[in-house]
Amino acid sequence: MKIGDINLRWLGHAGFLIQNSKVIYIDPYNISDGLPKADLILITHSHHDHCSFEDLKKIVQEGTKIIMTADCQSKIARFDFPIKMVIIGPNEEILISGIKITALPSYNLDKDFHLMDEGWVGYLLRIGDVLIYHAGDTDLIPEMKNLTGYNQKGKQLVALLPVGGRFTMNAEEAFEAAKMIKPTIAIPMHWGAIIGARDDAEEFKELCEEKNIKVEILKKE
Repeated sequence: MKIGDINLRWLGHAGFLIQNSKVIYIDPYNISDGLPKADLILITHSHHDHCSFEDLKKIVQEGTKIIMTADCQSKIARFDFPIKMVIIGPNEEILISGIKITALPSYNLDKDFHLMDEGWVGYLLRIGDVLIYHAGDTDLIPEMKNLTGYNQKGKQLVALLPVGGRFTMNAEEAFEAAKMIKPTIAIPMHWGAIIGARDDAEEFKELCEEKNIKVEILKKE
């Protein structure tokens, strides 16, 4: 889908491809062959369905920058040609090629799959007048309230929210997150592979649209 001059593509599960003047991936997993090589890759945490070396091999090229949490480093270091690894933690910011990237907390409240102490993250990318929030593997957490400050006049805030349940928010919890964040548009993720089904995405959309929150269910590419 087009958002301003950005092309946003869902690659399945929690994986996305963002293209404008740069080629940016977030959490590529079970991706198709033939996708463009990456300038920048963001990894939210080390679980195999978010930090997949086999998938990274398809898109990494010499000079690719990979932003990741510290626990991903042993996997990423296996490449035998030069890449740039950047370690990041919650509430840290970096500026790369004019793109401001903020790592935001991402964790479970009442489950043991993604503990707060791990320091795992979601990401907020500022690309011109477009803000893209990838929540990572998270529950509905208090820190999401802080995102309302980014939904400014003249800006578009796109929220990529997990809806599959069990390991993350389910559709109802993601709806509550969307009400809190107030995005320009919300896109459900973390369904269709491992956990979650299209029904979860549809339920999320139905709940959101009752409150005039725009939702787009993307087709896997």
